Amino acid sequence: MFSLSILKQFSRLSLSTPKAIAINRNIFTAPALQFKVTEQLCAEPLKKKKKMDPAIIKAREDRRRKKLEKQIRRLEKNARQLKPIEELEIPLNVVDEIGKRKRPEVKLSEQEVEARALLQKEWSRYKRAEYMANVAQIDRIMAAQKRALDMLYEESEDLYNEAVMPDLKLIPYSIKGPVATPPIKNYDSPDGEYIDVSKKWIN
Repeated sequence: MFSLSILKQFSRLSLSTPKAIAINRNIFTAPALQFKVTEQLCAEPLKKKKKMDPAIIKAREDRRRKKLEKQIRRLEKNARQLKPIEELEIPLNVVDEIGKRKRPEVKLSEQEVEARALLQKEWSRYKRAEYMANVAQIDRIMAAQKRALDMLYEESEDLYNEAVMPDLKLIPYSIKGPVATPPIKNYDSPDGEYIDVSKKWIN
């Protein structure tokens, strides 16, 4: 019985002819890959964290926040503060006499208000008429100039080119006329040197 069972198992095997074995003859010129070991990196042992009281941490954060809020308030307070100018400061004696120096408000009557309004309208009409007259005069001058140049061009082109050419002698134009204030006799003009006594403010 034992021999028959073994024969049945071997009977399932099939014999086949051996196939041709393919020979890989590829040539590699790259260096051979080898196993390498990296260097040992010794790490520092972790430091043990100190346990702090949550109340202390909260107190530190509160102090830091209050300090920042104080700095912000200080910046907002001084943001619109301008540097003082001594020339523009009002003397104290003038400040005390503001009530005496202040003029009472003048109340105008209806007739005066109406007369001033009519005068303002009349002045506006006068200035408009003056402006329109000036514009019309400039237009007439420019039209006459254009007609003269056209007639000159018909006569001679060379004369026309000379006429339209700008006069370079008039470009560095200088004029001396009346000044705002009359000259002062025997006035000793300073030589230009001065001492700067203005205060310097550091931000």
